[in-house]
Amino acid sequence: MIDARPGTTPLVISLPHVGREIPAEIAAGMTPAARGVPDTDWNVDRLYSFAQSAGAAWLQPSLSRYVVDLNRPPDDAALYPGQVSTGLCPAQSFDGVDLYVDRGPGPDDVLRRRVRYWQPYHDALRGLLDAAILRHGHAVLLDAHSIRSAVPRLFPGRLPDINVGTNGGASCAAPLSAAVMGAVAAQPRFSSVLDGRFKGGHITRHYGMPTGRVHALQIELAQSTYMDEAGRDYDPDRAAPLVAVLERVVAVLIAFRP
Repeated sequence: MIDARPGTTPLVISLPHVGREIPAEIAAGMTPAARGVPDTDWNVDRLYSFAQSAGAAWLQPSLSRYVVDLNRPPDDAALYPGQVSTGLCPAQSFDGVDLYVDRGPGPDDVLRRRVRYWQPYHDALRGLLDAAILRHGHAVLLDAHSIRSAVPRLFPGRLPDINVGTNGGASCAAPLSAAVMGAVAAQPRFSSVLDGRFKGGHITRHYGMPTGRVHALQIELAQSTYMDEAGRDYDPDRAAPLVAVLERVVAVLIAFRP
């Protein structure tokens, strides 16, 4: 259920929303639309596939965020107070469509999923970060995401192409975020923002602790930059310029020294 691969550099890449599997006992209560997992971070693993050969550690789940959202805090506290919250065990899609035929998961279901699926991912992530710190004296965590460029229920208008989140500068050193934004700006075809709508989810906020030798950031990509959002098909030609940017970003993250 979890693909955890150690690296040889300080960089650890987490891809918590690329999974698409739903256990049969959970899928049985879901709508047909929900079983199509439309809110997946489609093809993000393909975008960053080059990073493993560059020495990054890699953590990827097989389960869908509809089972449990690995980038939500275990107590399901709101990450963006006053805005729509998608939940630790979502009962609705990003568009507000019910995912379950009858009712969503109750408290016992949520606890069971948190113990069975959420906790092992975070144990594995902690292990990869600790291994990087042991080898290099620090770790850099990239939490890799994507989303449709327009989701009216979650944010107004269209999302910038590349959204970098550092929890308002708290999760990584300022020189690192500046270097990342410089690498992003080297390709002027893409719009970008630092700590805009997406400031980083639970993974960035919880593990990003520069005083604890972990520098973390989240990158949320608009899916229109690399794929057909309607058909969900990866478009290598469209993706090539974006991959070039991500290669520069990954190089910056690997080279960073606190």
